[in-house]
Amino acid sequence: MLLNPDVGHAMPARIDLRPPTALDQAEFLRLARTSRALHGTWVRAPTTPTQYVAYLRRMEQPGHQAFLVCLRTTQQIVGVVNLTHVVMGVFCSGYLGYYVFAGCERQGLMREGLKAVARHAFTALKLHRLEANIQPGNVASIALVRSCGFQREGYSPRYLKIGGRWRDHERWALRAS
Repeated sequence: MLLNPDVGHAMPARIDLRPPTALDQAEFLRLARTSRALHGTWVRAPTTPTQYVAYLRRMEQPGHQAFLVCLRTTQQIVGVVNLTHVVMGVFCSGYLGYYVFAGCERQGLMREGLKAVARHAFTALKLHRLEANIQPGNVASIALVRSCGFQREGYSPRYLKIGGRWRDHERWALRAS
């Protein structure tokens, strides 16, 4: 499944979105390992074959979808957007997790990727709401969601366990128009 990020855009996108596969493992792991300093305490991307296989299996579960953000011209992987814990019925909501790989940050590529995944969630999946939970010190991530139209809804002390520690998070949400 390749999503078309150009839908709803005035200009052609610079990225493509596609699901990760076993064939992406070597490139993904290399990028994740070289991005450890960039990711810091914000995220723990898979860095071993075992972790990558577990990630693929988790994203194959109902209510989860993973997208690689790739440069359209070269298909180089520049980042990841995960749509997880999708609940339908009266809730129609899901959670977003995302990260960029080192060397690809601050170029607007993840903004394109996040907006394309949001369009997919609101149009194809018919979701009403997307939520991103971000550690307060992650200024770049907060700027990213803000630039995509997300609004800060609250603060959750000790919300997620990352890197062995419970960390506070701000709740940011985007609702379908």
